[in-house]
Amino acid sequence: MIHSLFLINCSGDIFLEKHWKSVVSQSVCDYFFEAQEKAADVENVPPVISTPHHYLISIYRDKLFFVSVIQTEVPPLFVIEFLHRVADTFQVGSSNVGDTLPTGQLSNIPWRRAGVKYTNNEAYFDVVEEIDAIIDKSEIQGVIDACIKLSGMPDLSLSFMNPRLLDDVSFHPCIRFKRWESERVLSFIPPDGNFRLISYRVSSQNLVAIPVYVKHSISFKENSSCGRFDITIGPKQNMGKTIESITVTVHMPKVVLNMNLTPTQGSYTFDPVTKVLTWDVGKITPQKLPSLKGLVNLQSGAPKPEENPSLNIQFKIQQLAISGLKVNRLDMYGEKYKPFKGVKYVTKAGKFQVRT
Repeated sequence: MIHSLFLINCSGDIFLEKHWKSVVSQSVCDYFFEAQEKAADVENVPPVISTPHHYLISIYRDKLFFVSVIQTEVPPLFVIEFLHRVADTFQVGSSNVGDTLPTGQLSNIPWRRAGVKYTNNEAYFDVVEEIDAIIDKSEIQGVIDACIKLSGMPDLSLSFMNPRLLDDVSFHPCIRFKRWESERVLSFIPPDGNFRLISYRVSSQNLVAIPVYVKHSISFKENSSCGRFDITIGPKQNMGKTIESITVTVHMPKVVLNMNLTPTQGSYTFDPVTKVLTWDVGKITPQKLPSLKGLVNLQSGAPKPEENPSLNIQFKIQQLAISGLKVNRLDMYGEKYKPFKGVKYVTKAGKFQVRT
């Protein structure tokens, strides 16, 4: 029913968001902001706002707007009652904070305790991207995970070489959204320890590169008890990085009894019960491309399979963000020490399928 929920303060800052299905871009709140500008005061903002693709249903409590995003028509009062329950939960949580946290641990930054101290001050970021590809359509889902071990109350700014690549960005509450909107810089006082800084999407409109290709020939003869299986996998372009941890999984038709194949690299298994072929390739060396070929044994007298199976591919590329995203620099303010800093990039296959 409720697709997403945004919490907005009186200054127009989106400081918290929750998505129950796919991520809805924060730009959907622009319709709410327009209605807010037209209203004489905060109490007069329409509780239900219709947009081309969504309905925005909101309440105003304790100087906060609770804005829900709905994709289908629902009874508004039902959603409004739910939002009031959420607001009640926030009230209960805030009223108990002073009683539950020990003295000396309070700070005006709710996601970071005061008095943090480390012998070695470190800030590391992992840029992890998963590429989804079916036939010629591709999309990248990415995250930036942070491991922050910094003393005191550091104020960080993380900038990118090409931030315009990022679509549908979802932020940790610590990020100052207006700074991102105006400068495309991530400015934040970080939580202590491990946390997800942002998640994002890169659409196929931004020319997503597919890193591997598969040559395939899978054939079954009519009124025959055998077939041929031949696939070769290779790097689609010279990225200067090794493609490793490659696994090819194929769900063969039910009429397949067994497979007698020869790999030029790695090893394969075929489960005659589940009909799943798994080829553990390892890594690709462009000088000698891995292949798997041989015979497929079919049930005698069984009709020829109506369609060929699809190939599902898993792989990993270290020190590469396939979107081309690159961190430019990390600056720290508010503390005088110099921290250790590092960024690691990883590209993995998500839903990566090749039709044969």
